[in-house]
Amino acid sequence: MAAFNKFNCFVQDVANALHDMKTGTVQVYKVYLTNAPPAATNTVYNVPADLSAGNGYAAGGVSIGTIAGSQTSGTFRFFGATNPAWTAAGGSIGPFQYAVLYNSTSPTRPLIGWWDYGTGLVLTNGNTFTVALDQINGVLTIT
Repeated sequence: MAAFNKFNCFVQDVANALHDMKTGTVQVYKVYLTNAPPAATNTVYNVPADLSAGNGYAAGGVSIGTIAGSQTSGTFRFFGATNPAWTAAGGSIGPFQYAVLYNSTSPTRPLIGWWDYGTGLVLTNGNTFTVALDQINGVLTIT
């Protein structure tokens, strides 16, 4: 599994109440794919640039589904119910190396973090790529 990296802005965005990560929230969190290297200083969706739509890939990414947040002994864990996935149809998707998590409900669409898969990937026709969310420890942990 690729390691999760957070964007620097996420810490400030939590303090500014841009994210509502508690269980039952109506906010939608999505993951999109990019081949442009993320920088910790990026702040909003499409920087780094989303892939172009087509061949089974929709711009804006895929929702992580119903979210849940839980706190135990001062550690908060954020969970998504659905592993985002794309299936190439009618051609290839990519190349891409990174999957980026962001809040698609907030008007500024702030970034949260990204996974680096280490090399450019091309999803060929009929094949599926899935971002495996950590259902044990959460997508991210705040301590």
